[in-house]
Amino acid sequence: MAMKKKPVTGMRDILPQEMELRQYVLSEIRRTYREFGFTEIETPVVEHIENLTSKQGGDNEKLIFKVMKRGDKLTAAFDKGDLDGIADSGLRYDLTVPLSRFYAENQASLPSPFKALQIGPVFRADRPQKGRFREFHQCDIDIFGDGTNLAETELILAISTLLNRIGFGEKYGFHIVINDREILRGMQLYAGFPAEQFEEVCISLDKADKIGAEGVREELLSLGYAEEAIKKYQDLLASLGDGAEDIRKLGETLAEMDAIDRKVTDNLAEIVEAVAAIAPEVKVVFDPTLVRGMGYYTGPIFEIRADAFSSSVGGGGRYDKMVGKFTGQDTPAVGFSIGFERIITIMMDAEEKAPVNGAKVAFLLDKKLDAAKTQAALAEAMEKRKAGEQVLLVRMAKNKKFQKEQLESQGYTEFREFYQETWN
Repeated sequence: MAMKKKPVTGMRDILPQEMELRQYVLSEIRRTYREFGFTEIETPVVEHIENLTSKQGGDNEKLIFKVMKRGDKLTAAFDKGDLDGIADSGLRYDLTVPLSRFYAENQASLPSPFKALQIGPVFRADRPQKGRFREFHQCDIDIFGDGTNLAETELILAISTLLNRIGFGEKYGFHIVINDREILRGMQLYAGFPAEQFEEVCISLDKADKIGAEGVREELLSLGYAEEAIKKYQDLLASLGDGAEDIRKLGETLAEMDAIDRKVTDNLAEIVEAVAAIAPEVKVVFDPTLVRGMGYYTGPIFEIRADAFSSSVGGGGRYDKMVGKFTGQDTPAVGFSIGFERIITIMMDAEEKAPVNGAKVAFLLDKKLDAAKTQAALAEAMEKRKAGEQVLLVRMAKNKKFQKEQLESQGYTEFREFYQETWN
């Protein structure tokens, strides 16, 4: 059977130019998040199947790459006809579930609050498309042990600082939208939707950006919800703005019907006000239709949206119940993840390159260069490298013009040519 050159569907090879850009962005991620006090940790890519199928990951649980049992255990499962039991682990579909397990296991040796940075590959058996792969990197920052909105504010400031540093804000424009799961719940109660149908109604509301308000209305009607409730909900949406005062006014309206605790809306408004006061260049807007699909969110939720991409380029929220699934005791937790692959896709489409620190010099050695002069060229290159310069030694090609053009496309700006007769 012939070997296959192409990678497995949904996976991909990364060429040098993109790899340089990825490494540059990753270095800025680490530098920025360290400045905000985040500590980098790592978890395995393989996770217990029970953790991955705990009804915390929403639709992602349908996309798990399962890892079968091995040896006698696998044979026994097949002999019993237990097809659901042939897997005992799987590739992680996000970093949040493994991180929560990590914190539950190691919290005794971790500071409180604990500010975690985690970068690594995740896997989803999804349908590949532009900017979406079956293997991709996530870059998460999470805070455990802080139940105040200081945590959300710090996450937003850290993320926005990073995006501005890599030029994402200036070139592509981004803003952060914010909501709260309790506001979603309160608005539904206010309108008259059954409390037990919260998730189903949210699924329809989450399609508003694709099918519009009328499409949402028709879908809710088709599901059997009362037209009066739908109208009351959509009238409330139409009356809202996107600022902190609008959040507070919504809180007043919902509190009058005992549909929400005013602390929820005041908390969200304080986050928007804090970011506006500290980093006025960062646009944070209230979006009462923001849902976020993960089942583990319990409070504030947020997304990053950019003019250059139709989908979000990051998101997160508070998940105070997740650690308790492991320990039996709830722990305040909130996290924010940038869409690393989507950001890289946008930058690559714009033909961006990683900035070069210092000169990139290419030494072109003529094929007739003898051993002594070759060693002299090597020695000179080593001296430059010790001084922090990037030096490439290559044999001179027949088509020197084309060779230089290729090297220039890789960022090389200086060239030295070494011949047996003379050194230029």
